[in-house]
Amino acid sequence: MFSAVARIFRTPDLRKKILFTLAIIALFRLGSFIPAPFVDFGNVQTCLNANQDTSGLYSLVNLFSGGALLKLSIFALGIMPYITASIIVQLLRVVIPRFETLYKEGQAGQAKLTQYTRYLTIALGVLQSTTLITVARSGALFGTTAVSQCTQLITDDSWYAIMLMVITMTAGTGLIMWMGELVTERGIGNGMSLLIFTSIAAQFPSSLWAVGQSQGIEILLVVIAIGLLIVMGVVFVEQSQRRIPVQYAKRMVGRRTYGGNNTYIPIKVNMAGVVPVIFASSLLYLPALIAQFNQPAAGKAPAPWVTWITNYLTKGDHPLYMLLYFLLIVGFTYFYVAITFNPEEVADNMKKYGGFIPGIRAGRPTAEYLDYVLTRVTLPGSFYLGIIALIPLVAFALIGASQNFMFGGTSILIIVGVGLETVKQIDSQLQQRHYEGLLR
Repeated sequence: MFSAVARIFRTPDLRKKILFTLAIIALFRLGSFIPAPFVDFGNVQTCLNANQDTSGLYSLVNLFSGGALLKLSIFALGIMPYITASIIVQLLRVVIPRFETLYKEGQAGQAKLTQYTRYLTIALGVLQSTTLITVARSGALFGTTAVSQCTQLITDDSWYAIMLMVITMTAGTGLIMWMGELVTERGIGNGMSLLIFTSIAAQFPSSLWAVGQSQGIEILLVVIAIGLLIVMGVVFVEQSQRRIPVQYAKRMVGRRTYGGNNTYIPIKVNMAGVVPVIFASSLLYLPALIAQFNQPAAGKAPAPWVTWITNYLTKGDHPLYMLLYFLLIVGFTYFYVAITFNPEEVADNMKKYGGFIPGIRAGRPTAEYLDYVLTRVTLPGSFYLGIIALIPLVAFALIGASQNFMFGGTSILIIVGVGLETVKQIDSQLQQRHYEGLLR
């Protein structure tokens, strides 16, 4: 292992890529601590030190921004607008035939889709930055029980100050997107994924320290031990796949023979990744958002439906919230897999190139068989996602940990997924030069 790491830094090309990636990551983390214009840095630090916790979508965006959201920094929005834009463009392929045509055109068409994603990212950056500044001005960014300083986070409420803050945060989002694409092009691994990985990993020390301070060193050691077991389980499931064998018939083109080889279609247990968890979190936050905007005036009792939402759908420690969260994740997993993997398209491509599954006729029977396998493999995958997503909520209910508990939910899925993909890319680079990979 150590000799493989030494080979990485002895290889000039690979060393330059890794050092370039680390430099971009350092700049990304630096921007997370620089406050936006007209932000009272002292009051923001007071609110952060008061251990006020946010819930719902704010906690998710704060997680993906590496804590920059609650600091109101120039990188406050983080990579979240780009993630949202990418998911929207991918879903629009089902609704807009033009997008599906561009996707099938190959590299040129996908470059256009990437350009549309960039435009949508900037538009979402303007929308989300405006929402964030509005919430910060109202004093609701750190919750309803926040200290008095949390209502005085912005020093100037004039229109030009608000516009400058919106432009700064949107430009920060554009800069993050550019930095991620630079890492993808000139560094190692997927740039956007690595920036998300960095944001989440930056929260680990503070989360562990908070658990140690509130529960003691014994509970902290138990949490670390359980966390390692969870990581092992996530690695095992993320690497698991159902391989469907495919054979290609031999065909003559001129004097050459093509085909005749055997391959397989890998169907992963978790084909949807972390997207269903993000969908479910966002959808469950909507009732809390509606209730927040329907709070009564001082001295009046809230409406019964507002009280019900506040009691049952605001925090994740209630069984009803956990049940709805789990069922939404299962449903969104099937929905997203059905969009991203089309059995009929795969069957048509196999038939076009003379491929077939042994024992299954080409064409419609192949599509039905692929759909049969996909439906049954997705079931344990959806349950796995639901259980992993419930770990932070259970930890929140049992030991009072943050709902962004590091050994569960989106945190562990992204950390493990990006880590595995980056290690595979480094391993392939080493094998091209030394015939030995990073891991034996």
